Amino acid sequence: MNLLLLSNSTQYGRGYLEHALDTVTGFLPPKARLAFVPYALADHDAYTAKVRGALEGAGIEVHGVHEGGDPLGQLAAADAVFIGGGNSFRLLSALYRTGLRDALIKAVGAGLPYMGASAGTNMAAPTLRTTNDMPIVQPPSFATLGLVPFQINPHYLDPDPSSTHKGETREERLTEFLEENDVPVLGLREGSWLRVDGERATVEGGRPARLFRRGAAPRELPVGADVSELLGSEPQFDTGH
Repeated sequence: MNLLLLSNSTQYGRGYLEHALDTVTGFLPPKARLAFVPYALADHDAYTAKVRGALEGAGIEVHGVHEGGDPLGQLAAADAVFIGGGNSFRLLSALYRTGLRDALIKAVGAGLPYMGASAGTNMAAPTLRTTNDMPIVQPPSFATLGLVPFQINPHYLDPDPSSTHKGETREERLTEFLEENDVPVLGLREGSWLRVDGERATVEGGRPARLFRRGAAPRELPVGADVSELLGSEPQFDTGH
């Protein structure tokens, strides 16, 4: 697998992908034909234009998979694929509807570079169950692409000790997930990403990550941390506590 999994595509005060642009352009093949999957947002043309504007200066040729009416053909012609953020339920539903889910699993498994941001990063895990999104549509299944054998929680937020909000924190929600499922969850804070290159996985970007496991206290992972052991995970779902 050759994966770049971003927590977010837009950083406060910066343009689209600007905070990770050097990493993104270093990850993509030179002058790549990039298949962009815009299905997490409603306006596919506008979303594709935003990505094209962010990457054209680096010589990346962006093609929305919806353009031309042949998503599978666009994927087959690509040197790499990027799935952008938005609503993960809407995105996954579209991947099933278009046949892209199975096609992506096959293509990325055969070596096609895969970049995800936010919802696109959610897709790389085995299941949708650790997304932060509202289920605005109902996909046929929660099963995502399973490019990595553990869960990822993009946009991970730390509890705010000064907040008067009494709702659940992200940590509490992930703890609830682990009460019912036995699989590691990697919390990626804003500005961070996971790089997977073959059998090696590392935490990169501007902030540390947070790792959750059943029966253990959450653990901080500094930038540069080698998390390759997670690639050997054997996820088990609906196990109870």
